[in-house]
Amino acid sequence: MIALTAAEIAHITNGTLAADPGIVPSSVVTDSREAGAGSLYVAKPGEHADGHSFVGAAFERGAVLALCEREVTDAEGRPYPAVIVEDAVLAMGALAAEAVRRIRAERAAAGEQFTVVGITGSAGKTTTKDLLAGILSKAGKTVAPQGSYNGEVGVPLTVFTADAGTRYLVIEMGATGIGHIQYLADMVKPDIGVVLVVGTAHAGEFGGVENIARTKGELLEALGTDGTAVINLDDPRVAAMAPRTVAPILGTSSTGAAGAAVEARNADIDALGHPTFDLVLPDGAGPRPVRSKLIGVHHLGNLLAAAAAAYAAGIPGDDIAASLSEQSAASRWRMERTERADGVTVINDAYNANPESMRAALRTLADIGQGRRTWAVLGAMLELGEDSIREHTAIGTQVVRLNISRLLVVGREARALYISAIQEGSWGDECAFTETADEAFELLQKQLEPGDLVLFKSSNGVGLRHLGDRIALAPHAGTIVDTAAVAAANEGNELL
Repeated sequence: MIALTAAEIAHITNGTLAADPGIVPSSVVTDSREAGAGSLYVAKPGEHADGHSFVGAAFERGAVLALCEREVTDAEGRPYPAVIVEDAVLAMGALAAEAVRRIRAERAAAGEQFTVVGITGSAGKTTTKDLLAGILSKAGKTVAPQGSYNGEVGVPLTVFTADAGTRYLVIEMGATGIGHIQYLADMVKPDIGVVLVVGTAHAGEFGGVENIARTKGELLEALGTDGTAVINLDDPRVAAMAPRTVAPILGTSSTGAAGAAVEARNADIDALGHPTFDLVLPDGAGPRPVRSKLIGVHHLGNLLAAAAAAYAAGIPGDDIAASLSEQSAASRWRMERTERADGVTVINDAYNANPESMRAALRTLADIGQGRRTWAVLGAMLELGEDSIREHTAIGTQVVRLNISRLLVVGREARALYISAIQEGSWGDECAFTETADEAFELLQKQLEPGDLVLFKSSNGVGLRHLGDRIALAPHAGTIVDTAAVAAANEGNELL
């Protein structure tokens, strides 16, 4: 973390200093349980709890300063050392912006480079972030978000873990409305901006898909002429953003789209569902083979985006291809594959879901499940607004048309998916519905057989990722013999 005194923090945030001006926090936390010696605790109001109620707990764990919206006193009526601000979240943003400015200035003064990469899109942000961080980390100190820290709180928390020794800062950017990406981009001033896809998730919240596209493009508008815009030419809405940036463009494509500088040629998937392709970069060196360890052809766009951003950051093409071939999933519940000892294969992709990612996951299930009995355990795709019934109905139809053996729909919000599958011709024991995850667990415990391949997919808020974990670790299943490399569980604050 960049060193800032309490006096500087008050100045940067336009806050009122009620502490020793010389205090220098060594870390920033928003959860009092994560506070340690030297922490700055941010007491932000939340949906379910007010952070001000936990100021005392943070100081008990070693915090030395609080960023608060009002004074908080201990049991004896003494105020805790604090900087009092009007809005704690906006104050975090101001501190993060200053931290980025200082890192850039300190590195420039030492004749060293500092590169900030921003990544946004309706799907694939976390996977692309993980891939890119994996590539960059071999070339210099790289800071990237934990899990899916991509909002107005998560982005500053990521920035606060960087310091003057950081060579690359990778920022994942989510949004729930117009202007949110612009706010984050103004905070971190990206040198490279990556836009992946524009999907229909959160369309109701945004007021339509076109507003989602408008928001995602804010990242490209934030780039200068000395930056680089990485855009997915296979998505028409992303391709249409090209006029919105003054930065040079690196277009990506796995379909041979005109103007693509970074391509996946001869793309395919192997028997385990791993994408394989020849990577083409604009360095004139010729195609380089990539054999990814991720699962699903839909990851081609993420792999290409990471390759393009790394190339823009100056990483040699051979290093990029080698790293893409080496990396497995680094964040939990993204096509996470577990082989149970009893022969059941579990693919847990239930960290998030929208119509596009749901269709992609189902296609992968069908592709790699040939010759096996396949299960699709599906929950609701949330925040689709007035399109919810139509989109769930379409997914139910797709399940049947892909000849997936068994469909288990969990939760009333996804019932339209179940009904559409029945109407499409999935009857008897091919299709089932349960109200709760516990009921689904009991059904699966009774009916799963050795050799079955089962996919779990839903929006984060539905929680099917935990059902997937229960099935992967079910007592009767024996020892887990092959689990994809994953990070520790992260309950990040992921946004669209």
